[in-house]
Amino acid sequence: MRNLQAVILAAGEGTRMKSDRPKVLHSICGRPMIAYALDLAASAGVKQPIIVLGHGADEVKPQLPKEAKAVIQSKRLGTGDAVIAAKKALGGSAGAVLILYADTPLLRRTTVQRLIESHFKSSATVSLLTAHLADPTGYGRILRNENGLVTGIVEEAEANAAQRAIREINVGPLVCNAPALQGALAMVKPSAARHELYLTDIISHLARQEGTKIQVARVEEVAEALGINSRAELARAIGVIRQRIIDTHLHNGVTIEDPHSTLIDYGVTIGVDTILRPYTVIETGVSIGKRCVIGPFARLRSGVALGEEVRVGNFVELVRTKVGSRTRINHVTYLGDAVVEEGVNIGAGTITANYDGQEKHQTHIGKGAFIGCDTVLIAPVKVGAGAVTGAGSVLTKAHDVPAKGVVVGVPARPMDHRAPTGAPAAPAKAEQAPPERRTDGRVKAKPAKRKTPQARRRPSRAAAKRAGRLARRTRVKPRRPRAARHPKRRKAKR
Repeated sequence: MRNLQAVILAAGEGTRMKSDRPKVLHSICGRPMIAYALDLAASAGVKQPIIVLGHGADEVKPQLPKEAKAVIQSKRLGTGDAVIAAKKALGGSAGAVLILYADTPLLRRTTVQRLIESHFKSSATVSLLTAHLADPTGYGRILRNENGLVTGIVEEAEANAAQRAIREINVGPLVCNAPALQGALAMVKPSAARHELYLTDIISHLARQEGTKIQVARVEEVAEALGINSRAELARAIGVIRQRIIDTHLHNGVTIEDPHSTLIDYGVTIGVDTILRPYTVIETGVSIGKRCVIGPFARLRSGVALGEEVRVGNFVELVRTKVGSRTRINHVTYLGDAVVEEGVNIGAGTITANYDGQEKHQTHIGKGAFIGCDTVLIAPVKVGAGAVTGAGSVLTKAHDVPAKGVVVGVPARPMDHRAPTGAPAAPAKAEQAPPERRTDGRVKAKPAKRKTPQARRRPSRAAAKRAGRLARRTRVKPRRPRAARHPKRRKAKR
């Protein structure tokens, strides 16, 4: 049984990133960069990886698994010094040590496993990963003798013009027998250019010893050799990993109409025959069932779980929400911290007001409910099975809707079914007090209401009729023209 330990170097400051955040915590498709190196160690069967930290160690530690051993490189004098810092944690093991770099997230598991298998199978002293690049700038070059055997690795800062012309580069990860590693590290001296201890210098020391066998394996894809030292390289790495995620879902039976405009993070599960339309964003921690249709312009954030045959349409955002099968959320909607049971219709413009400024609260929508357009649900609130909310309703918190209930208005109130169709809900009538009675049992007459000055000035109906008759009698009739009254007299004058 092979004995393998893993050391992950994560102490670099990453000055070219121009960031206050440690380089290894920059996100790639929904997870920190260092998580990819931790995955490689786990895939190799290492249960307790040793993580060498330096810059921003207090920020990186919370991102590590509980079983990981963190050690601090106090002076940060190069990669060789980083492995020396892990020497105590490695102990006196007689097995092999896998050394990984936290800033090379594009390495595939199959590549690292192939490196490990070839190391143990060939009984090598040390095994390297190499690649051939058209532009090897920034990488250490592999040095070989006339027989093609590896004699060392020279870093670019230490290389001469002839060595810089070499296109075979050192990717970084290696497997080395533990006793040989510790012996070679004791021989490494600081470099002339940067006064650092380079881990790669152990290759030249081991190559000069008799009986040493140096094994070389090439990466499966050139992109795997990409290290992250700048924002531009980070963007390239995000693009490569995102395309790998897309390819995996396509292979698993998901239709992605436009892979270039669809963004899917790491750790997303999607059922077969689901269709993703353009400009859909699915963040890490999302689960989608079979035969769903998502998008276009939809965003599913962490904590979303969709059942089967769910439709999520354009300009819909979901976060920490569980949606039952055959539910439709087709237009311009935000649901946060919600539980939506199966067969629900969510109208356009629906919003759950889940945050009160201090805490986030849950909204529960029952099976078969119909949520009208522009409904606002102020959490915490529950809508019962088969219930209906009218368009523009505002459900205030803790005012739940019973099963098969119908509410409308602002704030939403139960609809009066006696009112004609289309009429607004009648406000609830206040209970009337019983009539006051006299001692003999008769009902007391209500006191006459005192007239206001405006009411006193208003004439009675009889007075208004009298005033109308008087006006008709006294109205003066308009006079007719004189020619019309005496037509003959006017002709005589002519």
